[in-house]
Amino acid sequence: MGMNVGQSSGGDEPEVMMDVNTTPLIDVMLVLLVMLIITIPIQLHSVNLDMPPPRPNDTPPKDPVVVEIFIDFDGTLSWNGEPVANQQALEARLAAAAQLAEQPELHIKPNKLVDYGHVAAVMAAAQRLKLTKMAMVGNEQFVK
Repeated sequence: MGMNVGQSSGGDEPEVMMDVNTTPLIDVMLVLLVMLIITIPIQLHSVNLDMPPPRPNDTPPKDPVVVEIFIDFDGTLSWNGEPVANQQALEARLAAAAQLAEQPELHIKPNKLVDYGHVAAVMAAAQRLKLTKMAMVGNEQFVK
């Protein structure tokens, strides 16, 4: 933005320009912006895990005990292929599994058509009973 002061008084002298040259200011601003971007630390979204150190004389790890809980389209449950009567019977089995020295892995396999409430009830019961090893199995059926 400029300002016109009027005509110069006299002769051959050129008119004085009252505009501010902003090009150097923009260059300085861009340099400062690049420096700011370079100095900002990189934020990594990671989860730190405390892993035990490897011991060369250890026996190879044994396969974990796996319990497969199948939830059918109407909400009926099965424990490793055996039908479970109701939610209370499932919770009794989960409580017994939670008392074991080494907790089994729970593989929850819902049917494609089951209401999510049934799946959430099974997961909530397992979490409430302090079972920590859960996995959802068979998710490939949900891909179109």
